[in-house]
Amino acid sequence: MTLSASAFQALGQFDTPTVCNVIELWDIRPRNLGYMDSRIRCCFPKLPPMVGYALTSTFRSMSAPRSGDVYGGIGEQVERFAELPGPPVVVFQDLDDPVAAATFGEVMCTCYQAFGAKGLITSGTGRDLDQVEAIGFPVFTSGETCAHGYCHIVSIGVPVTVGGVTVFPGDLLHGDRNGVTTIPHEIAAEVPDACRELMAAEQIVLDYCRGKSVTPKGLVEARKECSAKIAELARRLRGRPV
Repeated sequence: MTLSASAFQALGQFDTPTVCNVIELWDIRPRNLGYMDSRIRCCFPKLPPMVGYALTSTFRSMSAPRSGDVYGGIGEQVERFAELPGPPVVVFQDLDDPVAAATFGEVMCTCYQAFGAKGLITSGTGRDLDQVEAIGFPVFTSGETCAHGYCHIVSIGVPVTVGGVTVFPGDLLHGDRNGVTTIPHEIAAEVPDACRELMAAEQIVLDYCRGKSVTPKGLVEARKECSAKIAELARRLRGRPV
């Protein structure tokens, strides 16, 4: 299913946990799959949610490349942005174990941003974080390293594994301070409206708990009303063809 520009933009209005909760309602994948684990952390928690399509690459920095360097690979990466159905997120799998040096810095992120990238995710580390934050470019890493070693891009446009998730070229990604999830293409267009309905249902419990006269019985009733609305939403979502 092709995602319209308006639907793509709408995805960025919701936090990643809400998106994850909504994906669960379709019951199209196990609840413990599809999102990156705690090894991948948001570097800039105050930035808004990142949404984009994966441009995947592998990376090394322990040993010198046979020819060229990391900047030689950037040109091919940005050329391949056009193959994606929308704005890219650059996703790196660092092949070194342990990680030897930073995957990215200010120069790389500035280049990606200039060609429309919405963020970067790496199973490795990053550097120049103050400078990257200043340009408003979301990055997600396993940590920080001050040097770049013998950094080079090994391959582009291949499946990669980051944070326990296999990311394929063109996968739709959503990330914020809480983490990163993939969004199945077949339901992506419906996720924003489902997020709004889910949040409205949850608001029933929130409003009750923020009231002046709360009781255990009242909480049970508020939760029942919330759960009924979410269950109805799930039935409708699962009843639609995907």
